[in-house]
Amino acid sequence: QVQLVESGGGLVQAGGSLRLSCAASGSISSINVMGWYRQAPGKQRDLVAAITTDASTNYADSVKGRFTISRDNAKNTVHLQMDSLKPEDTAVYYCNAEVVSADILYDSWGQGTQVTVSS
Repeated sequence: QVQLVESGGGLVQAGGSLRLSCAASGSISSINVMGWYRQAPGKQRDLVAAITTDASTNYADSVKGRFTISRDNAKNTVHLQMDSLKPEDTAVYYCNAEVVSADILYDSWGQGTQVTVSS
């Protein structure tokens, strides 16, 4: 059983910053790609940023230059530093990880954390 637990969401004014964190726990052999997705009301869930085991990163165009993803492989954690936040960044943010456990690959999701940016 693998669990992802997010923290760090909240309410912030436009131009402000937030840092999201996600910790994976359970019977974990390894974790491949880790990432953050977001879903605004009435919209689909979209990729925000992803990072591989060797720290290669990928960002949505809308967050490039403002958000930074990082991970700690030893602690099975991934972080999303969000700067210069805009009202359009308001969404529920979900952590995602490709977790290998007992030779099985799991596409694991966190429960989501709300980020609200006021104008």
